[in-house]
Order: sequence, then structure tokens, then C-alpha cells
Amino acid sequence: MNKWSLLSRIAVVGFLLVLVVFGAVPSYWTGNWSWAKLPPVANLKQLKVIRNEGLEIPGWQTLEQATLNIGGNEWSFQTIKQDNQKPVRLLLLPQNGPKSQPQVEWADINGFFQTYAKRQTNGEWKTDSYTKLLFTAETSEPTASTAQVRARLFRAWNGRQTFAMMQWYAWPEGGNPVPGHWFWTDQLAQLHRTRVPWVAVCLQIPIEPLGKIEESKPLATSLGKLIQSALMTGSFAQAPSGSNE
Repeated sequence: MNKWSLLSRIAVVGFLLVLVVFGAVPSYWTGNWSWAKLPPVANLKQLKVIRNEGLEIPGWQTLEQATLNIGGNEWSFQTIKQDNQKPVRLLLLPQNGPKSQPQVEWADINGFFQTYAKRQTNGEWKTDSYTKLLFTAETSEPTASTAQVRARLFRAWNGRQTFAMMQWYAWPEGGNPVPGHWFWTDQLAQLHRTRVPWVAVCLQIPIEPLGKIEESKPLATSLGKLIQSALMTGSFAQAPSGSNE
């Protein structure tokens, strides 16, 4: 680690400490601890709709949508198609409550597909070629906004098919496959008595048998932008007054 990288990390930690101190000290003297009662998630009702109805992706047709129990959580399992593209599977897990946090969703997904491979194809679920995919999602309605997303992209296959898998936790102004990034974003929001809603996104894109993961990047990037933007203009949009849960 070079000198400037170390100094920048120290500066970030110092900044977070200042935020915590100035947020916590007034609460100490008044007795109103911020963690005694979490602020409400303004978008909770909209998020819960995803579980039963899925997500409408502009330019893509939904062939089927169902709710699946994966790892004890209710996921939206959606098959979407565009023109002559092979159908793509989209799995979405919306935040379920104010205390709900991203945790082990990717391990749950991996276990689900391992079980599916053994039962349906009599094969094994294997993964490799892990990489990161960066993209920027933009919206114009109701207000212009952007989100910087860092997704996880890798290759997976069972006894019959090969897929490009893309995963990230989406929130209104960004996304990342690592839960800790959402956690600190939400902690900073709580200092202002607001919350950062989230949705776990998992894409399963069919590719050529043991095809190179690089070949799937254009489609993965395009679809990732559409999904993030659809969440930003839909479920992540500010809920009307009085609709919070």
C-alpha cells in the first residue's frame, strides 16, 4: 500500500468517526439513541410488490414469474426475453423489513443451483472466471439521477448448460455485491434519520458451452443498467406521504 492510499483511508475513517461522534453525542444527552428505533424504510411497500410481481424491464418481455423460497427467503424468479435472445433468468430479493440486511444471499443462490443441478441434470454446479463489471445507470423521471454499480460477474455451468451470472445489491444511488458497502451507506443515512432500501439482484444469462465470460459483458452491462434504472424509477422512488410501513 503506497503512502497516498494509506492517507486516503485514514481520512475516510476519520470522516466516519466525526459523523458518528456528531450524530451520537446529541443522542446521548437527550436519551434518544438512534439505534433504539430504526427509521422506517420509506419504500417498503413498493419493494414487497417485487416479490409477487417481479420487475418490468423496458424492451424485455416477461415469460413467467413466480415466488421461490431460497435459503428461507422469498425471491422473485422471473424469465425474461428480448427479440432472438435466449431467455434470461432474473432473481430478485427485495428488502423485507427495517431490520432486514444483505447477508448470505449469494451463498443461498449457489446452494439452490447446486441442488437443482443434482436433481434436474444429474450433474454438478461449478463456477469460475470471477470478475467485476462496472456500469452507470441513469434515470430522467421523475427526477434525473445516476447510480454507480459494481457487480460481480462469473461463469457457471451444470450438466447441460453454461451461464454468465451477474450479482449485486442494488440501492437508489449505487450497487455492490459486498454487503458491507450497503451497510455503511445505510449507517450514514441513519444519522439523518433516513434509510437506504436494497434489492439483491441475480442474473443468469445463457452462453455457449464453457464460453468465455468476456463475451457476455455487453449484454450483462446493458441488462444491468436497465434493471438498476427500473428499480430507481419504480420501487426505489420516494413513497408518497403516509405510505410508509
